[in-house]
Amino acid sequence: MKGESIGDNHEIEVFIVCPADAIERGDARAFSLSRIENDGANRPFPIVVGRTAGNHFYGYVNRCPHDGVWLNIGSGEFFTPNRSFIKCGRHGAMFELESGLCISGPCNGKALEPLAVAVIGSDVCVCGVKLVEDDQLADLFDAADETMDIMIHPD
Repeated sequence: MKGESIGDNHEIEVFIVCPADAIERGDARAFSLSRIENDGANRPFPIVVGRTAGNHFYGYVNRCPHDGVWLNIGSGEFFTPNRSFIKCGRHGAMFELESGLCISGPCNGKALEPLAVAVIGSDVCVCGVKLVEDDQLADLFDAADETMDIMIHPD
């Protein structure tokens, strides 16, 4: 889905990421998308979409503000053992689920980059980001990295 209208002469980019039921309550999944930059270049756009136990969806760019590594690097997990906080697999930084604010670790006080997500119908969608709509850019991503669950290039 692309280009949903939100009013007079205003259009917002909306892309389906996955069915809402593909993310369990209290879990998160990584997705690797391709973003179109202002200069027209296509760049990898790793994201994480999570779902709270209370059924609220959230999204962040999958990058620790400390040094830019994927949050799920290493074990592939996004959460502390008690599943109360998102954690960086490399540095152990802990982030609040709903705000993305780092409360402990080397980037204390910084925050994850938020991503607008919405459930439309039964699908989780990314909103407001211009994404590549074909699968010709798979070579932008390191397919050998086991920390990413899914490669998505919308048709």
